[in-house]
Order: sequence, then structure tokens, then C-alpha cells
Amino acid sequence: MSNNLIKDSRAYKYASWCAEDNNRFVGIYVKKQAQLWLDTADGKDPEIYINEKRWKKITKLLKLMVHPDLSVTMLDGLEDYALFFIYAVFCTVRRSDGLRYYQTAILEIARKNFKTFTSAVIFIIGLLTEPKFSRFFSVAPDLKLSSELQLAIKKIIKSSPCLADEKIFKTLRKEIRCKLTDSEYTPLAYSNDKMDGKLANMFLADECGAMDNYPIEAMRSSQITLYEKLGIIISTQYPNDSNAMLEEIDVAKKSLDCLLENQRIFALLYEPDDKYKAGDAWKTEDLAIYQANPVAYAHEYIFDELCQKRQMAILYKNRQENFLCKHLNIQYKGLGTEGYIEITKLRQCKVPDDDAFWHGRDVYLGLDLSQTNDNTSVAMVTLVDGFIYAKVWGFIPKDRKKEKTEAEKVDYQKLIDCGVCFECGDEVIDYLFVESFILNLEKKYGVNIVQLGFDRYNAISTVQKLESAENPIECVEIKQHSSVLHRPTKLLKEYILSGKFSYSENQMLEINFQNARCTYDTNLNQYVNKKKSAGKVDMVVSLINAVFLLQVNELDRITEDFGCILI
Repeated sequence: MSNNLIKDSRAYKYASWCAEDNNRFVGIYVKKQAQLWLDTADGKDPEIYINEKRWKKITKLLKLMVHPDLSVTMLDGLEDYALFFIYAVFCTVRRSDGLRYYQTAILEIARKNFKTFTSAVIFIIGLLTEPKFSRFFSVAPDLKLSSELQLAIKKIIKSSPCLADEKIFKTLRKEIRCKLTDSEYTPLAYSNDKMDGKLANMFLADECGAMDNYPIEAMRSSQITLYEKLGIIISTQYPNDSNAMLEEIDVAKKSLDCLLENQRIFALLYEPDDKYKAGDAWKTEDLAIYQANPVAYAHEYIFDELCQKRQMAILYKNRQENFLCKHLNIQYKGLGTEGYIEITKLRQCKVPDDDAFWHGRDVYLGLDLSQTNDNTSVAMVTLVDGFIYAKVWGFIPKDRKKEKTEAEKVDYQKLIDCGVCFECGDEVIDYLFVESFILNLEKKYGVNIVQLGFDRYNAISTVQKLESAENPIECVEIKQHSSVLHRPTKLLKEYILSGKFSYSENQMLEINFQNARCTYDTNLNQYVNKKKSAGKVDMVVSLINAVFLLQVNELDRITEDFGCILI
């Protein structure tokens, strides 16, 4: 591709601006997506590239469309983020077959970002460029919201002389038809319409946070036989803890963090970084507004308006939910919840697996023995020259492997093949397998198990067997309460961030850290909250249990030797 064609474009310049190291006006995941796309645009990706022919076609179509409010072409009237989104989604193709690469495009963005017009432009492009007889659907919680996109499409068509001819588009009450390609677009409402039985070449799920997974999965199921398909997911945050957008965002983050493979997702996640979500940071930190609303950076009057809304939300508690969810993309119910450790920081502590390292070490074990049909984990830690070293394993029910892989979007078979996860039992965990695994650790790794820390829940029988074995293990109950867990949770985080922690290579552990969310009690004690986390965190919990014993038995003793008084 001609370097000038792409590098002179607003899309490329915006992506470059987002990816700048010192740019704090966009969040970490926007920066990651921007850098990945820039690598593709610069020809560095061996699997995908930017198709010049498609780029020129999209540019031509954007010049033909007229923005109904600004009376300029869409190429000039669309916001920078919108151009980046459109060019990336439509012009990124696979080298192997030339087919469009991205199958899911996610836009998490605050209100007042002109996203409806962006969606309308995408659908007009699709109607004009997709194969003949294609079908397009928008799905939303109700017909009025779904019809907003239809209205925006009609406005653009009627404002664009080149498109207003009825030989090109015919706008009807319930649908819009493109006569050039014999394609049609229909708005659907989750409250009124059945989503099954429809073949969607392209669909848009608007305000996805107000719906469950059914309409999205129904649309995706209809696309199974298609080679080129696209699902567009757009929403702000919503206060409910169970909605489709949360899962879409979580999968996108795991993909951007390289924790998932073959996820053909393009995601612009405009939300504040974790440090601006926790506590009252949103009340004073302007970056929370900028990171959630890309248009606020480009238009000062929008930023000023949002600052006024923020002031009202600070003064009147009944306005906080709307402001935090809709304008900052912060879940109000999750206020005070934050990610535990940023995944890139954790990965700096990864070391190659070396069984010989453990020989002769005194170790502490942590056990998270979950419900019989859920994940279980065992962690082993030791202290060497002021560094904490860890090795962690997971256990899943054998017959639920496929179900868990699909539901959690985690390739458990790969983790099993890597030796960091074990399948045992059938529909439920085989506790005997876990107990035998723990009792064989001393022989397998040549370690001396000092103590094992456990949560009393579901663990009494197992603990009794470990304590009465031929080579008994001293087991210590660790109360799963913030007053107890705060110290090891804080210590582990500090050791990771200071580079004094190392873990044997383990993708499953990384996924668990990515899922982990922390909350604070009334005394500001921090702990990993399983209920508020974004997925399985059993490995993190077992690791914290092991670190608790290490802290009490060795690190506290070192502190006492220096004459410090422990509180």
C-alpha cells in the first residue's frame, strides 16, 4: 500500500496519537488496540494487512455521503475515532485469502459521541459493498431505540445527492433497501421481535448493556455459514451486574492482552483506567472524562458541559448513577472496585518453568478448594534472597471442559497440555486427585512443605486427610475476611510491582489475574472479591493464601528482627 495514502489519513494520525507513550487522554486498552492496528498498517503483521483497494473504496463512499447536520462530507464530518473504527474494520484483511479479518467490532463509548451517525455510516457502507442479497439488522432493547439507527441512515441518504436517488436506496417504514445490491436493513427490538431464523451478514447491537446475551448470540448463530461476517457491539456502561456488554468487554480485553487466541475482534474501549474508577478519583480527575469520551478532547464545549454534569453528580447523589455509567463508563454498583494488577506488570515477573529450582526449598501451599463442579487451585511459594517465587496449578471437572471452554472463552485443553491445569473427575472435581497431587509435591519437586493454608469452605474433609497422611501436612485455616486478607493481598501486589516476584510460566494464572477485581471494606482493607471479579480467580486466591503463610512465618519475622512493631 502507498505509504502516503494511509499515513496521511486522519485514521492513521489518530491511531498514532493514541499509541503515544505519554498520551494519557486515552485509556490503556485504546492504546493497545491502536498500536496493534498501526503494526498492521505498517506491514509488520504476518497474517493481516490493510487492503488498498478497500481503503480507496471506503474513502470514495465517505466522500459521497453528506453529514446532515454539518453539510460536509462524512470524510470531513466524522470524528477521528469514528474514521479509525471504520477504516480498521472494513479494510483490514487476511493475507491468506483476502477476506475481511475482523468479525466483531466493539465500541464502548460514553454518550454524546455521535455514535449513532457512526453506526449509520457503517451500515450504508455495508449495504453498498457487501455481497448481493445481504441482510442487515440492528438489535436494541426496544423498537424506538433500534429505529434511531434507521432514522440516522435515512437522514444521511436524503442529505446526500448521490445516494438520494431511488434507484440506489428505497426507504420504507420498516426497512431500507439498497437496489444496487438487492440488500436490506431491518431494525429489530428485543422486546418485540424473535431473533432466531435470520441470516445476518452484518448486525449492530446498540445499547448492548441493557440486554442479555440472547440477541447477540442469535445473530452470531445465523452467521455461522458466512465467510465474511460482522457483528458491531456498541454501548455505554449500565449499572446492572449481568449484561451482555460486560462479557463482550471482558473478551476484548483478554484478546488485547493476548490471553485469547484467534479472537478476530477490533475494540475501542473508551473507559477510564482502573485508578480513575476507584473511590472518588472521578470527582477531580479530568482524565476520567477524556478517556471515556474521545469527543471531549476534540471539542472543548463538550468537555465543559461534562464538567458541569460532574459537579451536579458530586452535589446530588441521585445523579451519580447516570453520570458515572453513561458519561464515564464506570459501573456505579462497582464503584470502589478496581482491577488487581495490570497484566503487563504481572508478565514482567514471568520466568521459564524450572522444576530443579524448587529442590530443597521450604515452601508454603495455598489451597482454594471451590465447589465440586467449579475450578480448584493449589499454589506453592517460597522466599529466596528477598524474592517470592510461585508455581500454581488449576483443576477442573473433566466432563465440563468443553462447556467451560465455551462459557468462559478459555482454551482449557491448551492449559492442560501446558501442564498448568488438570482435568479430574467427571461432572465434579475429584478431591482424591487433588489430595494425591498435594501429597506428592514433596517427592516430585524435592521440597519441604512447611504449611498449607486453606479456606474452611468445602475443605474440611480434604484437610483431615492431608493432616492424617503418612507424611502429614500442617494445615492452617485462613479466614476469608478483608481484615485477614488485606495484608497478603497488598504484599503480593507490592512485590509484583517492584519486580520482587517470579512465577513459573502460566497462562491460566495470567487469565485469573486479569479477571481479579478488588474491593475495599469500611476500613479501606483491600481484598479480591470473587463475586465482583470478571471470571475465575481461584489461582489468585490460592496464591494469596500461600503468601499469607509466607508473610506470617518469614517476612514478619524479618521485620521483627529489625525492631519494628507489627500492628
